[in-house]
Amino acid sequence: MSTPTRVYIARLAGVAVFDPNGDQVGRVRDAVARLRAGQRPPEVVGLVAEMPMRRRIFLSINRITSIDAEAVVLGSGTLNLRRFEKRPNELLVLQELLDRRVQVQPEGRAATVVDVAMECSRSGEWSLARVAVREQTGRLARRGNLHQVEWDNVRGLSGVADTRGTANLLAVLEDMRPADLANALQDLPDRRRNEVAAALDDQLLADVLSELPEHDQVEILAALDRERAADVLEEMDPDDAADLLGELSPPDQDVLLDLMEPDEADSVRQLLKYTPGTAGSVMTSEPVILPPDATVAEALARIREPQLSPAVAAQVFVTRAPMTTPTGRYLGMVHFQRLLREPPADILGGVVVNDIDPLRPTTPLPEITRRMATYDLVAMPVIDRNNRLVGAVTVDDVLDHSLPRDWRDRDAVMSTNGDPATEDTDV
Repeated sequence: MSTPTRVYIARLAGVAVFDPNGDQVGRVRDAVARLRAGQRPPEVVGLVAEMPMRRRIFLSINRITSIDAEAVVLGSGTLNLRRFEKRPNELLVLQELLDRRVQVQPEGRAATVVDVAMECSRSGEWSLARVAVREQTGRLARRGNLHQVEWDNVRGLSGVADTRGTANLLAVLEDMRPADLANALQDLPDRRRNEVAAALDDQLLADVLSELPEHDQVEILAALDRERAADVLEEMDPDDAADLLGELSPPDQDVLLDLMEPDEADSVRQLLKYTPGTAGSVMTSEPVILPPDATVAEALARIREPQLSPAVAAQVFVTRAPMTTPTGRYLGMVHFQRLLREPPADILGGVVVNDIDPLRPTTPLPEITRRMATYDLVAMPVIDRNNRLVGAVTVDDVLDHSLPRDWRDRDAVMSTNGDPATEDTDV
């Protein structure tokens, strides 16, 4: 095996996994170690890799020909695509050991695990040999010293941790996309998941909640104090916040809405009034809206704002004042491709398109899907009876509400689809 004899596992998180042909098959998410009797360090038996569609599989350490902080290379293109499930005598190194409070012998100094190294013996066996720990000083303004110690000299690495921080696990997870981070949270025990979620900043937690199954959203929100929960709801898109609040009881909805900023709460309250399965219930109330005298250059600058999703930024809706929903009279929309073809100084009123009938808040989801497919649109305006723009339905809204209710729940998806990859499969 062409690889270093010592590898720190936290540095492997997110590293790409390649087959012998150089094609990427996934990314490393954790390492699997098997507990052994006596004082022998656990044996590393493989890695957990995440493949497309959020499937996590086991890669046997014996099938890996190269492993370092840059890449993991497999010796064969044949993979067992069965979904990984941890066995009773195994531990997931990053998930279970990072941030664990331990004691370093012989002095019994209190410390926190920040990384774990696996080492390869002459016989080719990998084991957890060394632990990187940071001493606990008891002082708020001072960080403890960082040490590397032998596995045998650390107490508290096995069993259930009474208390743990989140800093080191967050450092491993912070570069993930929100959808991947949400997937990683689903693998954590409930208590650990809630701890990690609570440690995220409001914007990132809002993005992650939008990618989780409804039952996980509710449980994480319930674990936060109410003021923090309201802050997170404010950071969510109004339609996502409305979907989440729709899972709560009316009294809980009212408490959280009262704690939100009035402008944010009003948008969510309005969405909660619409009948489920209609345009009003799935639309976003914050599309890109500009007046007809705005220039093409101004529109292009607006859709370049990084916080906008691709579907929302794909077009500009043109209305009379006011520019917030419900707006003044709806005039039409301009797709970003049209904006790219027009002179920057031209005004939107001269390039606006209004030859497709807008949706109504009561338009049912099947009709929305049919019309968006017919006209190859990624978003459609929603207007009220007074011809005011009240929102827009985007293609991701349609997909989110057309798929099964539990489509974000990986376990439910696997159960529904079955597990076809119970044998080795060429990738």
